[in-house]
Amino acid sequence: MPVDTNTTINTVDETPQLDSFLSDAMQGISQLLPESAQSSWQLILQYPILGALLIALIAYLIAVSIRSLLVNLVGRVTGLTDSAIDDAVLADLRKPIFNTVFFLGLSLAVIVANLPAGGIALIKVFLSIITASWMIAAIKISTLVLHALSGENRFQLVDARTVPLFDLTSKLFTIMIGSYVLLMIWGINPVGWLASAGIAGLAVGFAAKDTLANLFSGFFIVADAPYKIGDYINLDSGERGKVCAIGLRSTRLLTRDDVEITIPNGVIANAKIINESGGPQNLRIRIVVGAAYGSDADQVVELLLKAGTEHSEVCESPEPRVRLRGFGASSLDFNLMCWITKPEDRGRIAHELHMTIYKLFNEYGVEIPYAKQDLYIKQWPTENS
Repeated sequence: MPVDTNTTINTVDETPQLDSFLSDAMQGISQLLPESAQSSWQLILQYPILGALLIALIAYLIAVSIRSLLVNLVGRVTGLTDSAIDDAVLADLRKPIFNTVFFLGLSLAVIVANLPAGGIALIKVFLSIITASWMIAAIKISTLVLHALSGENRFQLVDARTVPLFDLTSKLFTIMIGSYVLLMIWGINPVGWLASAGIAGLAVGFAAKDTLANLFSGFFIVADAPYKIGDYINLDSGERGKVCAIGLRSTRLLTRDDVEITIPNGVIANAKIINESGGPQNLRIRIVVGAAYGSDADQVVELLLKAGTEHSEVCESPEPRVRLRGFGASSLDFNLMCWITKPEDRGRIAHELHMTIYKLFNEYGVEIPYAKQDLYIKQWPTENS
C-alpha cells in the first residue's frame, strides 16, 4: 500500500521539534534525492517494512566500510609515526564513527517504516546512543592527549603536576555538554533544571562546606604543586612522612613508623609545609658536637671530617665540612655538615655518625664535656664552732 510522502508519523508524548522534523523528513528526503533515484525511493515507499530493512542493511554495510577505511588508510599513516598516541586515538574513534553512521541509518529506516507507535522514541534512543558513544570517546581521547602533552618529549606543553586538574576539568566539561545534548534529545528543557540545581547547590554548599573547601584546596594543591608523590614533607602540626597519594579531597602520608595518615587538603592548604625533597637533589644533615676547652681544635676538625668522609652513604659532592660555631659554657661547639640523598635515611645516618664520632674521640683522647659542678670549701669548721 503506497505511503504518502507528506504523511505525519504517529507520536506519543513527542517534542514539537522532533514532530516537525519527522513530519517533513519524508518530503525532504524525496526532494534531496536525484531524479535517477526517485523511482527507487518510490518503490521503497510502497513497501515501507522491506524498505526499512534494506536501509538498515545498507547503513550497516556503509558503517563497516567506513570503519575499515579508517583502520586501513588512516592506520597506515599513523603507523609511520613513533608515537602510540595517534594509534590509540584512532582506536577510540572507531566505535563512535560506526555508531553514528549505523544508527543514523536505523533512524532513517524507522522514518521509512512509519511505525504506528514508538517511532520517535526509537529515534531518540538511537540519537542517545550516538551521543553517549562520542562522550565516552571524548573522555578517553582527552586523557590520551593530556598524557601526550605532559610526557617527556619536545612537545611538552602541560606540566605533569597539573594533568589531574586538566583531566578532571575536561571530563566534567564533556559530561556537561553530553548531558545537555541528551536532555535536548528527550525534549527536557534544561533551563528549569539549572535553576533548581542552583537553589539546591546553595543548600548543598552550606551543608558540605568542609568537603567543598577540601575539594577546592585539592585543586590549588595540584595546580601550585608544593609537593609531589614521593616527597618527604613536614607540617607545622607535627606530621612528617612520605607523600603516598594526592587526591582532590585529602593527601596521604606514610610516616617513619609505617603508619599512613590521611590529612584533609583544607588543613594542608592553610599549613606551613616544609618539603625536604623540594630543594636540590641532596639533603644536608647537621651533627652538633661539643669538645672540652683545652682540646686541639685542629685535631677535632680532622676527626669529624674523618667520620663524615668514611661513611659510605654520605655524598662526596658536596663534601663534608666542619665549622666551629661558638664558645659554649663548657665546650667548643662544632658542627659536622654532611649531604645525603634520601630524607628517610636522615635518622639512621645521624645515629651512625654520632657513634663513629664518639669512638674516634675516645680513641684519640678528645673529651666530650658533660654537666658537672665543682664544690670549693673555703674553711673547715673547727671543733669549738
